[in-house]
Amino acid sequence: MPLVRKKLFVNRPVVQDFLKKVGGEAAVGVTTLCEKKGRCVTDEELAKKMKLKVTEIRTVLNRLHYRGIACYKKTKNKKSGWYNYTWEIKKKRVLELILEQQQEMIEKLEVKKSFGEQYSFFNCKNDCEITPFEIAAEYQFRCPTCGETMTSFDYRKRLEDINRRIGELKEEVGALRKLA
Repeated sequence: MPLVRKKLFVNRPVVQDFLKKVGGEAAVGVTTLCEKKGRCVTDEELAKKMKLKVTEIRTVLNRLHYRGIACYKKTKNKKSGWYNYTWEIKKKRVLELILEQQQEMIEKLEVKKSFGEQYSFFNCKNDCEITPFEIAAEYQFRCPTCGETMTSFDYRKRLEDINRRIGELKEEVGALRKLA
């Protein structure tokens, strides 16, 4: 029977993007190593595997810790008197934060969609800005940026894009919930 490899949750682009924003470029590597090990890992061990300075790894881990993604256990070395820190990545917390972020994006897009369905829009030939009818009328259908005449703007393409993005986000949320 062939060996089935478990797909790492950190391989998902949305997870990688989130980790980079929160912990920097090295956060993906740190999370991958921790997930592969399946146990708590020392910062020295991570630094050695990633060929980075321990201080760089600690910076990443502290950024992740601030968001509740990484947690540590502190033990004292009886011989040296120094403390050893072993770190663990909380996969569930990563997924919670991403789902929260995705839900906020969906809500913002729903508001934008609702706004787009309720109003008529206008813009100039230079595409300076898209303006609702009421505001365009206040400016006497002259662009406030460049002064060109504003004409009716077909918002259907934007609405299609918004609907597509909402669908993608909902699909992504469904997939992430299965991992949680």
